[in-house]
Formats: sequence, C-alpha cells, structure tokens
Amino acid sequence: MRILVLGFTGYLGGHVVEQLRATPGVRVLGGGRSPAAELGIDLATARTDRLAKALESAAPDGVINCAGATGGDAVTLAEVNSRGPAVLCAALREAAPAARLVHLGSAAEYGPGAPDTSVTESAATRPVTPYGATKLAGTITVTASGLDAVVLRVGNPVGPGAPSAGLPGRVAGLLREAGRDPDAVIGLGDLSAYRDFVDVRDVARAAVCAATAPGPLPRVLNIGGGKAFPVRDLVRDLAHIAGFRGRIEEDSGGSARSGEVSWQCSDITAAGDALGWRPSRSLDESLAALWAATTADTDAASRQGEGGRAL
Repeated sequence: MRILVLGFTGYLGGHVVEQLRATPGVRVLGGGRSPAAELGIDLATARTDRLAKALESAAPDGVINCAGATGGDAVTLAEVNSRGPAVLCAALREAAPAARLVHLGSAAEYGPGAPDTSVTESAATRPVTPYGATKLAGTITVTASGLDAVVLRVGNPVGPGAPSAGLPGRVAGLLREAGRDPDAVIGLGDLSAYRDFVDVRDVARAAVCAATAPGPLPRVLNIGGGKAFPVRDLVRDLAHIAGFRGRIEEDSGGSARSGEVSWQCSDITAAGDALGWRPSRSLDESLAALWAATTADTDAASRQGEGGRAL
C-alpha cells in the first residue's frame, strides 16, 4: 500500500510518517516543500494540473494531508488551509480518484464550546478566528469533494516535538531557557481556558487507522483526549516536570488562535466506533515526552557547538 504524506516534515506529519513506517505492507511517500520530499508539493501555490501529474506518477492508494498553517496573517492561513485542500481534491479527482484521503482538520472549527459539555461531529461550526474559519473551509471542501475522504478534527496535540507556535511547545522552550534559576520569571497570557489535549502520537495513529481502514468512513471524526483540561494546570505540571523553581505570571492577553474560546472538549465516541481508536497516552506521559524531547534538542545543540556536529 502506497501512502503519500503531505507536510511530512512537520510536527504532525513527522509522527504520521513514523507510525506508517512501522506498519507492515506500507510504503511511505513524502510530499512537501522540503528538499527531501519525493514529491515537491506546495499546496498553497500548486496548480491543479501539475499536482495531478505528480499524483498520477506517485499512484498513491492513500493520501494523508498534514499540511496546514497555524499562524500568519489571514491570507497565509487561507492559502494553506483553504486553497490547499481545494487544489488537492481537484487533483485527486483527476489523477487518483480511488485513493483514500485523510485530511487533518481542527477542533477550532467548532468555535466556543459550552462548559461541561463535549461536541459531537454533528455540532454546529462557529469558528471565531481566521485559523478556525480557514480550517473549516478546507473541511467543507474535502467532505463535499465526492472522494473517499475523511476529516479528522484534531484537538490540541501535545507531545515530543511540539512547536513553539502552540502553548505547550512555547512553554517548554521558556522553561528550558529559564533552567532552575529561582529568580526566573515566565510571562504568559491568560491561562484560564480549558482545552482537549491529545498526544501527537495518538493523532498519528488515528491518521494511519483512517488511511488503512477498509470500507467507507464517516466524513468527519473527532480526534482528541475526550476531556477538557485546565490550561493553567498543564503549565503547572510541565513546570513541575522541568524542575522549574521560578515564577509564572499571567496577564489578560491570549493567542489569536484561541480567540474567545474558553472551553473546548470533543466527543470521540465516533472515532472509536469507526476506527477502533482511543487515545492511549495520558497527558502526564505527553508532557514528560515533550520535556524529554526539548532537553534532548538542547543537548544536541550543545554537542554541535562543541564538536561541529551532533554525535
């Protein structure tokens, strides 16, 4: 089985590739802007005809689209999150109409949730940020494409390799810089929200399950931890794991991605029914793995500085 992973060098894509390579009978093809990509594809700028030719040559049985933008201005978000899936669907219809498409969406498409509730896939979508709106546009394109396609609406991924664009990765980087200095102060925005965190490796496993599952799948499946967790507690727990001895200060500022969403929790029952999938890692495990990867990056950088290259 040949599976093409778009955005294969990114945070989610890298973990998807790792899971696929451990799956018997699967050959992984990498697509993206990286020089290492077997298919040089930039969905933000690709022409449908050229993309169709590349897909025809690759002849994938499945495509997992991990390409997406979480930051930048509205134009950048629209080019990657909205235009990209539209071009991909058009090219697949022309060159590989039988291929299974797994597209990674976002729980931000739902917008604000009601406290103490979890949203199902049939819930109304009311995104309040350009990020959520552009991800929703991509989802609509995929679900209306007529292809054998499923959108995985992913909660808040956390785990090894988390980028600084998201809160867990940014906090891990700040804790690394602060070290164990008792006088260190880390300033963060409002941490009062609740989020549905899910280990990035569990997200990757869900994507692989969706790409290899026999028969048709529901058009949209929620992929999350299945519970809302206080963001403030996540920061506190990560600081504890890091041995941080300083002080964390909050202000009323927040991220543009989070917007006015104070509660987010996804009902993941449908993913269990359709894929046999449930999250397998606890948040504590995810944070420990995130911190271990963060310190490993520091050690590698140190060795590079001492010896010219990592050992």
